[in-house]
Amino acid sequence: MASDQTKLVAGGALLVLSTILLIAAGIADLVPIVLAGIATAGLALGSLLIGTTGKGRSV
Repeated sequence: MASDQTKLVAGGALLVLSTILLIAAGIADLVPIVLAGIATAGLALGSLLIGTTGKGRSV
C-alpha cells in the first residue's frame, strides 16, 4: 500500500494536470474531447487518492 505522502503528491499532480487539460479544452479547443474525458477521470482519481489518505474513514 502506498504511503500517505505518495498518495498526496500523486493526487495533487493528477488534479493540477487534469485541471489544466480541461481549461485548455474549454478556452481554445486545443484538447480533443477524448483527452478531456481522460482528464475528468484524472480529477476523480486524484480526489480519490487524496480522500483516502490518513487513518480515519475515507472521504
